[in-house]
Amino acid sequence: MMRMLHLETSTKACSVALSENGQLLALKETLTDDYSHSENLTNYIQEILIGQGLTPADLSAISVASGPGSYTGLRIGVSTAKGLCFALGIPLIAVDSLLSLAHMAQVKHPNTRLCMAIDARRMEIFSAIYDREICLLKAISADIVDENIYREYEPFLVAGDSNEKLKTVWENRNISFDDSIHCSAAGQVTEATRKYHTGEFENVAYFEPFYLKDFVTTQPKRNK
Repeated sequence: MMRMLHLETSTKACSVALSENGQLLALKETLTDDYSHSENLTNYIQEILIGQGLTPADLSAISVASGPGSYTGLRIGVSTAKGLCFALGIPLIAVDSLLSLAHMAQVKHPNTRLCMAIDARRMEIFSAIYDREICLLKAISADIVDENIYREYEPFLVAGDSNEKLKTVWENRNISFDDSIHCSAAGQVTEATRKYHTGEFENVAYFEPFYLKDFVTTQPKRNK
């Protein structure tokens, strides 16, 4: 019996899922602007395990969103996953956030080219574009959005947390949007299960998230 816990904290979604032999068993998540991942993540893990009558010792592996996404959110998810894997002596599996989104989008839009986009603040996005078989057409990148970017990939469907921003810029193009699809631990199940069976595990001691952009802080102004 292969049971895996899946953690997603790369955006405003704080999401925990449990799968068994590649099938989703349980999901607990919230989607809020306050990024309360540090308060909610461990509670969601406990709730899911207790709800299924399981303990951490029943887990075979843990998968975690590896990025790109929120610097703080990624660090919370990865540090939690690494701590559990180290304590339990089980494998750590990384699933990139955009691929996870693509797996969810493919279920609803199986015959559509997919542009998965995560907000990178201002007029930037983290994005990747996939064909209907979820093969990469455009690799993950951080891009400044304008009215002409990605025209060579049209038509395509956009999903993620950047839709509101992108709808305004891309309003006159052959692009559709699905606002119901957001980063979720449920999207990791397919890829994490594949990696488990092929032994594609991360080094628990040294694994770091894929931030894609440097973390930038704003320096406080000095009083004159």
